[in-house]
Parts: sequence; C-alpha cells; structure tokens
Amino acid sequence: MKIQNKLGVGGAAFLSGALLMASVAFAIHSPEHYSLFGDASYVSPGNASSSRAVHLQSSTSTTPGYGGISYGVEAGTTFASLTTLSSDFRVDADDSCVGGSPRFSIGIDTDGNGTRDGSIFLYFGIDSAGAPCIPGTWQNTGDFLEAGRLVDSSQLPGGNFYDPYDLALAKYGTSTVTSISAVVDASWAAIDGEQGTDIDNTLINTTLFTYEVPVAANKDECKNGGWMTLADDQGHSFKNQGDCVSFVASQGKNKGSGN
Repeated sequence: MKIQNKLGVGGAAFLSGALLMASVAFAIHSPEHYSLFGDASYVSPGNASSSRAVHLQSSTSTTPGYGGISYGVEAGTTFASLTTLSSDFRVDADDSCVGGSPRFSIGIDTDGNGTRDGSIFLYFGIDSAGAPCIPGTWQNTGDFLEAGRLVDSSQLPGGNFYDPYDLALAKYGTSTVTSISAVVDASWAAIDGEQGTDIDNTLINTTLFTYEVPVAANKDECKNGGWMTLADDQGHSFKNQGDCVSFVASQGKNKGSGN
C-alpha cells in the first residue's frame, strides 16, 4: 500500500505546510493512529521479528520529493508531556544521514492560538548528538528527549539551531504540540539525488508503533471491506471476506491466503 524532510535550511518553510496538512487528530496512545504521506510505502520484513516497516523516500526526479509518517496527537499535548521519542531506522545502503534528514519534526504552538508557530527538529545521527548513521544497517536513534541530546528549535521564538534538550524543555515545555512526524526529504543533498530510510518500532512515550497489519479478531471486522485492512496472526492478508471469516472461525487454524 503506497500512499505516497530536515529539509535543507531553505526548504523548512515548504515542509512545514506539508506536515500541517498531513497531521491527524488521533491520540498518540493508540498505536494504529498514524498516516503515511508523500513518497512513503510499507515494506517487508521490518526490523528483527517485525513483519513490516515503512520506507520513506526522497528523490529529486520524483514528486513530491519527500516521504513521511504523521502520528496522532491528543488535544492538549505539550512538549513537556512528550517524555520519550525514539525509533529503529535503516538508511539505504547507498545513502546517509545528510541535509538534516531523516528526522522527527514536532509542531509547536507557542502562543496558544491553536496554530503551529514552527517545529522542533530532531535529527537522526550525530546532528542531534546520537550515534553515527551506518548505511544499510538497522539501528536505533536512542531517546531524543533526554539530557545530552540536541534539538533544532530555530523556527521558534528564542530558538537556536542546536539547543540542548533541557534548555528547549525550559523554553517550550508548556507549549502545545500540534503534530509529530518522521520525515525524509534531503535528496537535494545526496550525491545521486535520492535518499531512502526504513522506519520501524517507533516509540512515542509508552506507545510503540510497529506498523504491523492489525490481526482479525472477530467476524464483524471482516465485513464491509474490513478484510482488506486486516491480516492473520502471521501477517498474511486475506483474498476476500470469506477468507477472513474462516481465519476467525477456525481460531487461527485457517491462515490468510493473500500475500
């Protein structure tokens, strides 16, 4: 299912609008509440025992030139209430962490008028004081929201290109979070004009986003086209409603016969 950055310093304003449009009004405590935007698609397998991950792609020759994942945010969420943010990721073997991408982007409303005033950027790799990116290898970002990490708050009033997390927390802790996104968009900085990254097992506070297909739990979920968005307990999709119902009725013995 394909649904199609750090942007370069000059491109941050462009992406800000795209992220705002891509945001969803769901709660971050619900692991199914996320959406893909731009050049983003599911890939299999994911990291470790995971059956699925999300591939984010940026290309200078293909529109829109960026890919991302937008996570649901509860109304009233503040920057201080975000206590954990990390993810497994794998930069393509012929790519690197460059141009501020891949990164997390946290939309911030500093004046309480309900409108995003800018974003706090958290860069994968050394720019936000993480481990160096290793192309073609699964690794973890580590927790961005802890002492010793750096954030880019330069879009916000009083912000800096590199703020220690503790300082950013003091300045923006009470500000409302309007969006949370993972983004790849630095094809402009890549030698071959392309940048790609796989994302899996994203942890936001206590919610782990694994990007797996939901497993069918009852017959009603299979009806009205629901079977198309479900899978069996081994990640196999269903070829029709009856296939889904059979899996549920057999208590998992009859596996899905789709891909």
